[in-house]
Amino acid sequence: MKLNYKRTLLVGFAFLSICAFWQLYDNVIPLILKNTFHMKDSLVGVVMAMDNVLALFLLPFFGKLSDKCHTKLGRRMPFILGGTAAAVILMNILPYADNHEKLLLFVIPLGLLLIAMGTYRSPAVALMPDVTPKPLRSKGNAIINLMGALGGVFTLAVTGLLVHEGANGRNDYTLLFLAVSLLMAASVIVLLLTVRENKLAAEVAALETEEDKAAEQAKAEAGKAFGELAPDVRRSLWLILFSVAFWFMGYNAVTSAFTRYMQVQWGYDIKAASLCLMVATVGAVLSYLPVGMLSSKFGRKKMIQAGVILLAVCFAAAGLFKAFHPAVYVVFALVGVAWAMINVNSYPMVVEISKSGDVGKYTGYYYTFSMAAQIITPILSGLLLEHVGYQTLMPYATMMVAISFVTITLTRHGDNKPEPPKSKLEAFDVGDD
Repeated sequence: MKLNYKRTLLVGFAFLSICAFWQLYDNVIPLILKNTFHMKDSLVGVVMAMDNVLALFLLPFFGKLSDKCHTKLGRRMPFILGGTAAAVILMNILPYADNHEKLLLFVIPLGLLLIAMGTYRSPAVALMPDVTPKPLRSKGNAIINLMGALGGVFTLAVTGLLVHEGANGRNDYTLLFLAVSLLMAASVIVLLLTVRENKLAAEVAALETEEDKAAEQAKAEAGKAFGELAPDVRRSLWLILFSVAFWFMGYNAVTSAFTRYMQVQWGYDIKAASLCLMVATVGAVLSYLPVGMLSSKFGRKKMIQAGVILLAVCFAAAGLFKAFHPAVYVVFALVGVAWAMINVNSYPMVVEISKSGDVGKYTGYYYTFSMAAQIITPILSGLLLEHVGYQTLMPYATMMVAISFVTITLTRHGDNKPEPPKSKLEAFDVGDD
């Protein structure tokens, strides 16, 4: 059984559009709130947490709703198309409100935009496991994350080209928002024209072996007997989800505050910050495929543990720099590698515990915990930034990531047990289970 790379790349266009948007959101929205509307760091943290508050409710709901949706376009596609269309329209109102300092015109479309994004994130992520056999999902997730990283790289690259000083003396983000919205629209059009969701899902269902079906039946029986999962499996699920929360608390604290950290702590602007983040993203892009292969050989859990250690060390090292130094680029390249090691494997560990009909629901669980972490961390880290100082950012991130090492180490389920390749050629395309 081999992964269909072309198909997975096309499915990944949905995630590419999502990641392009969130890179823009994390980079620009905090600066607008701080520099245009003069909000304090703690209040900026509260506003930045609101998208995750909405996501906490929207992602599980729409993930489960899409599980039950059956249309000619598929289960996930209607949500992807509708959510993207609304987001593309709403996001282009924001730079106008920023340039004219209209807070109400900024806040209302921003809230609606976050709702629009929340309606289709879970369906978009669930599309990959829907059309990918279980043994190939880690490598499939590597491809999906690669596509998402490319979306982030696009946003970071055009930030340096399209952000310029406006008539009011502040940065004008109009062209940047327009470029990202056009990429989102183009990505979803490609997805619509090339991916036949119902047909592909049926093909994957037909590939299930008798062992797969027996395993699904065993899960179903366990669900009847134990409420949904056996106690030891449920414990592992909780540990995985708490691990997700802790490493997102560390990682998101840095990504959501880094443009401000660069400005206050090191005296550089958004273009320099974007270049630094782009180095991290490129590091991730170059790592996703090798990480997917290594995960098939060594297991998801071991790769995550190694990634968590590397990420904690990188954040601790970044905190040692009192001024910007070119060595920071090396540190952030390794941050990208570490995040790839974690990100490629964490979602498949959650989905592995699910039944095939519950992928959307378990996707919702995954995002519930990651979003909950991203509700807490901007507020908590924002309070530290405002009342203690920006030097607290990297130690805070290091501590949160270090805690996740403990919780993931205690996990006993969701890991893969790869079969050895049957030929030398298959060694380049080893599946996992």
